[in-house]
Amino acid sequence: MDFLTLFLIYLCFVLAVTALLCLCSGRKESFLARSANRAGQVLSLVIPTQLQRVTHRALHRLFHTRSCLFVVLHIALQAAVFGEYTWEVFVYCWELQFHILLLLLPYLLLAGNVGCFVLCSRANPGTVTKSNAASLVKVYAYDGVLFQRGLVCPTCTVEKPARSKHCSVCRTCVHRFDHHCVWVNNCIGASNAGVFLLYLLSLTATAGAVAAVTAAFLIQVLLLSNIMHGTYLDAQGQEHAVEILFVVQHLFLTFPRIVFMLGFVILLTLVLGGYCSFSLYLALTNQTTNEWCKSRRFGSSPHLPSQPHDRPLIYKNIYSKGIWRNLKEIFNPPTVLERKKR
Repeated sequence: MDFLTLFLIYLCFVLAVTALLCLCSGRKESFLARSANRAGQVLSLVIPTQLQRVTHRALHRLFHTRSCLFVVLHIALQAAVFGEYTWEVFVYCWELQFHILLLLLPYLLLAGNVGCFVLCSRANPGTVTKSNAASLVKVYAYDGVLFQRGLVCPTCTVEKPARSKHCSVCRTCVHRFDHHCVWVNNCIGASNAGVFLLYLLSLTATAGAVAAVTAAFLIQVLLLSNIMHGTYLDAQGQEHAVEILFVVQHLFLTFPRIVFMLGFVILLTLVLGGYCSFSLYLALTNQTTNEWCKSRRFGSSPHLPSQPHDRPLIYKNIYSKGIWRNLKEIFNPPTVLERKKR
């Protein structure tokens, strides 16, 4: 029972941290950022200066420079999950005569996910250069709020097209910039936004398929061992909670690695499912993550330097063309010729 209690505490901690990160994301001065700054100020009085410098350099290299560390972690997690699924869940399910297509579904989804991952990480997201800047400026109109005509990137020394942004990690401007994804070690822009959406959908489906097969296996084991029939299903009133803990404890003692893997995959499916829903919403409304974050913070800055202060500035998404055309644009980015035809 102590083992179960520790696991529940760990699971609640992970869920709380995940929820906190989701709630605080996209806010310039979030509670999480303020708390981290205050904690850093307190720790700076105790931690030696040399150690602070080393930590700062390590964090800067990890999050502000291109690094393959998260890619390696991504591959390691997938290898660990599918290693456990293959050597235990697949073998047990095969002995229990599960349908072969159900058992192979996670592998098929994994193959598609790996293909999207390679394409997304290797693709040019839509780098703005001096040779193509003039043509990219004509693709999207300037809304006059988030994007204004005539601005020049001080680093790349090129005119910034509408919906573009300079990525400090890749050190280049990206057309229709969405965000920089550390998991694929690449920016997400006009040229790979569609592949990235497929990557997210396939990754969520893969995690969901592994969780579904694993849960089905554990339920089948409980039914065959008559634990659910003899205790949980016949329990009444307040005894239900005790019997549920007994069932979970039995699973932990019998299949500890499988249960840990199932908990991790279920949590991953929930987090990825939420992010997929958000990404689909952005795709269907023809917005990028960068634009969504800027529009949320726009209320604190009602006027831009170039606008008169006596004239209220209202943000409106001028790039949305309807659900079908918005979704089509993700997979087939518009060119200068296509915009002229319209």
